Amino acid sequence: MAKVLYEEIPSLDLADFLSGDVERKRKFVQDLGTAYTNIGFVAIKNHGLSGELTADLYDVIRRFFQLPDDVKLKYARPELAGQRGYTPKGKEHAKGRSTGDLKEFYHVGQETEGADAPHDKNYPANVWPEEIPDMAGICTQAYKTLEAAGKTLLKAIALYLGLDENYFEKKVEYGNSILRPIHYFPIENPDAVPADAVRAAEHGDINLITLLMGASADGLQVLRRDGKWIPITALPEQIVVNVGDMLARHTNDKLKSTIHRVVNPPRELMNTSRFSIPFFMHPRAEMDLSCLESCIDEEHPKQYEDITAGEFLDQRLAEIGLKK
Repeated sequence: MAKVLYEEIPSLDLADFLSGDVERKRKFVQDLGTAYTNIGFVAIKNHGLSGELTADLYDVIRRFFQLPDDVKLKYARPELAGQRGYTPKGKEHAKGRSTGDLKEFYHVGQETEGADAPHDKNYPANVWPEEIPDMAGICTQAYKTLEAAGKTLLKAIALYLGLDENYFEKKVEYGNSILRPIHYFPIENPDAVPADAVRAAEHGDINLITLLMGASADGLQVLRRDGKWIPITALPEQIVVNVGDMLARHTNDKLKSTIHRVVNPPRELMNTSRFSIPFFMHPRAEMDLSCLESCIDEEHPKQYEDITAGEFLDQRLAEIGLKK
């Protein structure tokens, strides 16, 4: 397949996959696979998130992050490696760096009310701030909506890989996914922060796929295979969906987990906030991430040692400063 150097990420309509039209579904699968083989990112519409839910979600997270720092710290759970509740400013850094990113965030995880749900250390209870009583319901609804869209996209990915359409279904049922509202906080005095501090240093995501709601400001960039950084923009009705390291590993890098970053705004805008809400879609911890045999050949020898999703997650949490 010829490699494509995109000037912007491709836009696709999830309704094509769900249409019942064989040709529309086939084309969606092929276009998604082509994009994920080349740049690892797409913009998706008809994903299930309503404009009303999106507005409500941004409203509650703005209200939370506007709380005083000492109030927000009541909801930090460092003993959980940041997997639930609030993570303070500058705590997380990109793999290979020590300077903390200029952000704070909140983690919402899987609710495990179902009989088939895992009940172990990977699934601690969610933490909800008493000051924002409507945050639990709105975040949970958004979580379930994005999880459903992610499951549909994984069906298309499975077909592109020549697997059964439902290959990922049991692997992500009650998966260890995370909804992460992020606040890139205002910097009143840029000279007071480390010279190399950025909103989010270049990194690859840990998980299978990431579904990203439109951010409140520009700044997201993706590193194209020729070394050029290109801005990622999506229309208001779209979400951005990218391949994470777990899926890249499982496919022996057939699908690309592309490095991306959130750059600082111009100096005169450093005193403004930026909000972003990614949904990191994880499988259950026991999923085997060993490279698929169908993705290994003489031209593409096996790149990675065998590992489970839980083991890989633990490694990466330590590398980015969230776990000892």
